[in-house]
Order: sequence, then C-alpha cells, then structure tokens
Amino acid sequence: MRNVRASQLIFELSKAGRRAAHLPHCDVPCRDVKELIGDEHRADAPPPLPEVAEPEIVRHFTNLSQLNMSVDTHFYPLGSCTMKHNPKRNERLASLPGIIDVHPCQPDATIQGLLQLLFELQVMLGEISGLPAVSLQPAAGAHGELAALMVAAACFRDRGERRTKVLAPDTAHGTNPASARMAGFDTVTVKSTPAGLVDLDDLRAKLDDQIGVFMITNPNTLGIFDGQVAKIAELVHARGGLIYLDGANMNAILGITRPGDFGADMMHYNPHKTFSGPHGGGGPGAGPICVTAALGEYLPVPVVRRDGDRYSLDFDRPRSIGRVRTFFGNVGVLVRAYCYLLTHGAEGLREASALALLNANYLLSRVRHILPVPQGDRCMHEFVASAAALKKERGVSAMDVAKRLLDYGFHSPTVYFPLTVPEAVMIEPTETESKETLDAFAEALFRITEEPADLLHEAPHTTPVSRPDEVQAARRTILKWTPC
Repeated sequence: MRNVRASQLIFELSKAGRRAAHLPHCDVPCRDVKELIGDEHRADAPPPLPEVAEPEIVRHFTNLSQLNMSVDTHFYPLGSCTMKHNPKRNERLASLPGIIDVHPCQPDATIQGLLQLLFELQVMLGEISGLPAVSLQPAAGAHGELAALMVAAACFRDRGERRTKVLAPDTAHGTNPASARMAGFDTVTVKSTPAGLVDLDDLRAKLDDQIGVFMITNPNTLGIFDGQVAKIAELVHARGGLIYLDGANMNAILGITRPGDFGADMMHYNPHKTFSGPHGGGGPGAGPICVTAALGEYLPVPVVRRDGDRYSLDFDRPRSIGRVRTFFGNVGVLVRAYCYLLTHGAEGLREASALALLNANYLLSRVRHILPVPQGDRCMHEFVASAAALKKERGVSAMDVAKRLLDYGFHSPTVYFPLTVPEAVMIEPTETESKETLDAFAEALFRITEEPADLLHEAPHTTPVSRPDEVQAARRTILKWTPC
C-alpha cells in the first residue's frame, strides 16, 4: 500500500508541475530559432563530429561500464559511506516531466506541485530528527555542516557573544574540523575512552566560555551509539554552547530515537546515505539541515512555506545567513529522498534501521575471529575491525586485504579510518544486502587471510589498474583521457 500511495502522489504532484512548466498561458508568441539567434552566432555547417556506427558506441560504453564496480554489480561494504541499493523506481519518479522541466526562475504560482513536495519533505525531515526548522539548501553533508555552523555563529552574534571554539571527538569525520574552520571557529579535539566513547573528563576539562558548538556523530564512526549523549548535551548547554549532530549515520537510528530528543540543536542529513539516492562521483548531492525552532530564523533562504493551500519560497527572513547555493537546492536528490520516505513510512524506516543493525552485527560475529574488533561486542550499522595482528604476524596490511577483495568481486571496505584503530578496516553491509551476500563476503575474508603474503602484497590481480601511486595521482591529476 505504501508503494501505491507514493507513486500516485508523486505522479499527481508531477502533473501539477508539468502543467506549470509548459506555461500554456504564456502570451509570448513562438518564433523561429533563426529570429532568436543572429546570423553572426550561427554556424555555417554542422560541427565535424566523427562518424561512428551505433554498435561501436554501445560496445565502447558498455565495456567501460564493465571496468567499474557499482552497487548494481557488486557488494560495497564501504564503512562510513553507506553504499546501498538505489531504488530504480525513485530514479523514474525523479525524472518525470513535471520535475525535470521546471525552470528555477518560474513564479511560485506556476510550481505549486513541486513546492508542495519540498514542503512535505521539510516536514518529514523535521519530524524524523525532532528538530522542526528545516533548510533543503545545502549541497552535501559537509556543506550542511558549514551552513549549520554559520547558523550557530549568527545566533552567537545576536547574543552579543564571541565564541571561538568547536569541540569534536577524535573519531569525528574529517569534514567536522574543516567545516568548523571555514565557519570561523578553531577546533579542539576531545579524546575517546578505550571503549570508543567520548571521554567526559576530557570534555569537562575543555569546556569554557569560548565553546560554541560540540560536534558529535552518534552512532559514531566506530559504529557505537554513545549513550552519554544526553549528559554531553547537558554539559555543553550549561556553558551556553550548542550540540551539532553529524547525521551521516542516521540510517542506524531512524524511527528508533531522534537527535532533538537527546539534546541536539542542529544536524544534517546525507540523503544519499540515509534515504538511498545515488552516491559517489563527486555529486550531485544534498545535505538538508534541521535546527531547533529558536535557530530557525537564521536558516538559509529560501525555505518553503505554506499559507492555507498555497506554497511559496520565503525570502523575507531578516536574520537569515542568506543563500548558501543557487535557487532551491538539488531538487533531483530531494525528490528521491521524498519518494523513499513515502514508500517506507514511519514503520518502514524503523525496519530499515533494524535490518542495517542486524546485518552489521551478523557480519561482525562471523569475521571477528580473523579481524578483531577492538571496541564493542556489538555494533550499530557498521563496525571497525583491525588487521594489526595480521600485519604483525604475517606482514599483511589492511590495504592488502582490501585490495585482494577486489579479486573476489567485492569492493574494498574503508581502511585506515578512524585513526584511533590501528590498521582499521571499516565495514558497513547496509540493510539492502542478503545473508547469502554477507556469507560470501565473510568466506572471501577467510580465504584471503590464509593466502601467501606475497600474493596479497601485489593484489589486485584481475583489475585493469592494480595499485596506483595515490599520492602522485592526487598531485598530478590527469584530466584528459588518452586512448590506449
């Protein structure tokens, strides 16, 4: 029933948008293209494009696609990045004419269907987070961090306070300190306990009147939910600071708990991770942010508002930090998130998180005897194993294991992050994988740890590229493709 409702509603909204997009009431008469483009701007002849037969083109791009791994072809246990199945139905819905044909400069009156969709998405994101004020503007998770920290800075300015520091645990995502710095704050690192939780004594020692925000990922990058979070919020709030929840791991707690309920003042979503949109390749992305009602007046403009049965883009927000990107965000990604949310409903989102936890704990129990997990007998949606013993005993590193997995048809997990775990192997199976896939992955790890070290040092052996010099590749990027 959820699937039917989602399809029908998105189709109705699309029809409304499509009617508006084509603007049948437009009074401007259509003219020939020659009248619109002067002779001096028109080519005398078609461009000299190569003549290539269709089969050659199809084979070329099909062969290129087969050189790559993707979530459609392989298991992608990429810890901290949540690479899971992207429902193809959502791709079709996001490509309906009433969505893709809308021009961003159209008057609000002509895009009521789209604005209704975005408004309803704002409401759903606010309800899931427990933070009612929402902006769909930011272009990615890190951009959401930056926008939220700018909201915090604007709030402090209005209070007449000069707060200069942001606290972040040593297990934080690398974007946290980078976002803090870009927002004008200095970053102070808070230590973790041996159990992988925030060290409250170290936190207390670093709290002062200059603390603006404490940024916490919960569950954290070790795959552990920090049950101290309410106490952390109490300590930070007592010094006038705010709590920022890095929502990268929200797919572990959907429908189970809400950041606003355990003390968060701000957070961002990664729709591609939490609500299953396309991920990778540098974009396009989205990073909606949710904040408390008190901070809502500082959100970027525009936000979508509803007056009765009409919707509009609200720019009249005097305390807003202003625009953080053009127009009203990455609508294509947001539509996919909207479809995902309508399809699952509250019950389905909770079930998705429960399955993510089940899969991660099942895989942890299968591999921990060969790749020990230093923190926690149980995990949330992911876990961080260590290849330190393997390296000490056989000279086989986490990178060797990761590269060899490519030969077995599995994408490599995240390695060497977080830095608090030696020879870290970060594994996230996600809720969309079957038990058969998880068992096959575990069996591949068992075989790899028994193979000769020399074989592993040279892996992968079956890919077009084996082990590039990643430092040189980053410093001397080749931007022009050259045929072999």
